[in-house]
Amino acid sequence: MSQNIILEVKNLRKSFGDFLAIDDISFSLGEGKILGFLGPNGAGKSTTIYCLLGLIDPDFGQISIFGKDIKKARSEILKQVNYASAEFHLPWNLKLWECLFVFGKLYEVKNINKRIDELLEIFEISHLKNKHIRELSFGQRARGNLVKALLNKPKILLLDEPMASMDPDVVDKGINLIKQIQKEEKISILYTSHNMWEIEQVANHVVFIKHGKIIAQGSPLELTKQVLQLESDEPNLREVFIQLSRVKRDEFK
Repeated sequence: MSQNIILEVKNLRKSFGDFLAIDDISFSLGEGKILGFLGPNGAGKSTTIYCLLGLIDPDFGQISIFGKDIKKARSEILKQVNYASAEFHLPWNLKLWECLFVFGKLYEVKNINKRIDELLEIFEISHLKNKHIRELSFGQRARGNLVKALLNKPKILLLDEPMASMDPDVVDKGINLIKQIQKEEKISILYTSHNMWEIEQVANHVVFIKHGKIIAQGSPLELTKQVLQLESDEPNLREVFIQLSRVKRDEFK
């Protein structure tokens, strides 16, 4: 494995009964890089992430993180990995700081109170720390999830629609914060979103998946030129997404 590749997926396949969710996909994530993982609803993105987290076992294929097999070294690997998703909910009956403290303890975070306060301030939700999760808006919970995901200073961060509930202004701030923290802490990120502007702002490379198969990949600008067949100085992932989403299964290579 190349020295700067810290996550590598080879020939991953997963079925649920007669439904083939992931169909022989391979990709990698380089150290300090951000990979945009795109596709329409039901394409297999979240299933892939659950495999990366070891929450479900693939039927076939290999997942290597930090050069180690996720099946054999899951506990060790996950100490350096974290996850945020629009689908993940912090416990409603706990206060925000209580939730973060519990997760910090699980991740064995040193100086946990200081780390929590730092991240709450960065994401501008310090004033919400004593609010119960049930009292927070969707956007505030999403920011709380991002704080949770950064508590342990992960080397790999898996983001599955992390800003789906945020206002455009907050999304803009969130993207800038993620880029800043990613650069300062040298985090590698796999990022899924249906907001193509988010991916254009952060991704070094993009993988597009449909019906469980990878049908296109490249930098945002490369995909714009390749899929839209035009010369451009700016990426246009929105149009790329529309075009690739309309590709029929029998047209896959």
